[in-house]
Amino acid sequence: FVPLWVLGIRKAPKLNASELKTLLPIALCHTGVHVGAVIALGAGAVSFAHIVKASEPVVTCALNALLLGQILPLPVYATLLPIIGGVAIASLKELSFTWLALGSAMLSNVSSAARGVLSKKTMSGKKMGENLDAQNLYAVLTAMSTLILIPAMLAMEGTSFFSAFSQVVAKGEYTRNSLAMLIGLSGASYYAYNEVAFLALGKVNPVTHAVGNTIKRVVIIVASVIAFKTPMSTGSIV
Repeated sequence: FVPLWVLGIRKAPKLNASELKTLLPIALCHTGVHVGAVIALGAGAVSFAHIVKASEPVVTCALNALLLGQILPLPVYATLLPIIGGVAIASLKELSFTWLALGSAMLSNVSSAARGVLSKKTMSGKKMGENLDAQNLYAVLTAMSTLILIPAMLAMEGTSFFSAFSQVVAKGEYTRNSLAMLIGLSGASYYAYNEVAFLALGKVNPVTHAVGNTIKRVVIIVASVIAFKTPMSTGSIV
């Protein structure tokens, strides 16, 4: 997003200190989404992490009612019961189950739901700053989250990233350039997906947005099982 602002392709947002302070809680939620997801993916199978994250609409419904005061029709809540039951069955039967993966995925769920509801409130409320559309809101949240994560990363892990990077290269599966390219492409594609997701969030209810995310997870689960040959129990498949 920075090159887009510098080149004038996209107008840069202008926010004062008070407005940035207002966005800080959303940035903290944004940080929780990524930290929880990364830990969950490392602690268990990709498929299991996304099975648990499929319960995000349930958390979003609760926060939507609590923070925005929006109570949805009963049939909407009834449609969430299969999600709750499915995640419960999958968690009990999952072959790669770990409490760390479950807890981290739920942290990501709660953070994502809170981020979505609070971001929707920001986009629907009083105008904040200049040029703060959905794309720029996500860009600002990402920049703030980066500033939060870098000191935390250095405090907890130091420079171990570089040694871990070298260890992967030493195994011979990737060169330094190919691994760096994969990491870069992963980050770019993930950012692009989230920016489009924020555009959608600006036009629909947070619960609708969360349900749409659940459909996406089905594709990810199937793709990850095929790509990584992850064994799954009958309960998880159902």
